[in-house]
Amino acid sequence: MNDRAVSILEQYDFSVERTWKGRGAILFEANGIIYILKEYKGASDRLSFIADRLIKIRENGFSEIEEIIPNKEGNYFCTDYDRTTYIVKRYFTAKECNIREKQDCLEAIHALGRLHKAMTGIVVGEPVKVDSLPLMYEIDKRNTELARVRKYLKSKSQKSEFELFLQTHYDYFYEKAMAVAEQLKKEDTSGWCKNIEDEQSYCHGDYQYHNILMDESGCHIINFEKISPDNPVKDVYLFTRKLLEKNNWDLVLGRELLHTYNEVRLIREEDLLQLKYRFLYPEKFWKIVNYYFNSSKAWISCKNTEKLEAILQQEDNKNALIQTMFG
Repeated sequence: MNDRAVSILEQYDFSVERTWKGRGAILFEANGIIYILKEYKGASDRLSFIADRLIKIRENGFSEIEEIIPNKEGNYFCTDYDRTTYIVKRYFTAKECNIREKQDCLEAIHALGRLHKAMTGIVVGEPVKVDSLPLMYEIDKRNTELARVRKYLKSKSQKSEFELFLQTHYDYFYEKAMAVAEQLKKEDTSGWCKNIEDEQSYCHGDYQYHNILMDESGCHIINFEKISPDNPVKDVYLFTRKLLEKNNWDLVLGRELLHTYNEVRLIREEDLLQLKYRFLYPEKFWKIVNYYFNSSKAWISCKNTEKLEAILQQEDNKNALIQTMFG
């Protein structure tokens, strides 16, 4: 074990038996249980918010989730000699969900339905208030970013091959993003906010294949750093969008995924409408633009062009799936 890991784990009540390196972290075993020590870059006071809700989820019947371990002083974080913040979590020695294996994906979406049932009705202290729709906030924030980059591209005199290609297709996706925002603003979303409040419902916030670990006992869910009050269909969207992109927006797969989730947790008309808005929004385009704008402009990877070409090629299939599944 390196000196840094030693200095950190001394702040915990562990009798460490062995350690090994993981992906950007240190794994270790203590009393036959596997833990992970990793750097934490979020607000330290949010860790109590996360840890308390993880406890409630387990109490509500979903035990296959990580656990943030407090140190000797009862804090959910610790710092080393250069003031870097770390956390220790219970870990699972299992394989990542394979998004190319259909059975893995169906098990993962089934587990998500169970997780969402256990994430409903969580109250720690004062009930959470929802003053505005989280989806609207996300879209407005992204559209502001898209407008900023659009202005930047138009003002740039010397453009790379990728920038010229991006500008050629920018307005199509930009107008689509703005249209989704305008349509959403016409909806009476006060009831949607009230339902989140009344149900005290949460979403994982990053339900991706790398946060789903699988073994013979089932699915284990990790990395709840983005947990927040919201309509749980946000997680349904996060998981299914990635799969459908990889499968050229296959309609049969899309229906099977939603059907599997719906068998565990009913998808209401309100949920379907919010899911439709999420699919309508050109998120992949926004991700490409966001990555481009926040990266070095001296050298732009050809992968950016390939990704943009891919979403252009899939656009018809994506639109057809949305029209067929959501009307």
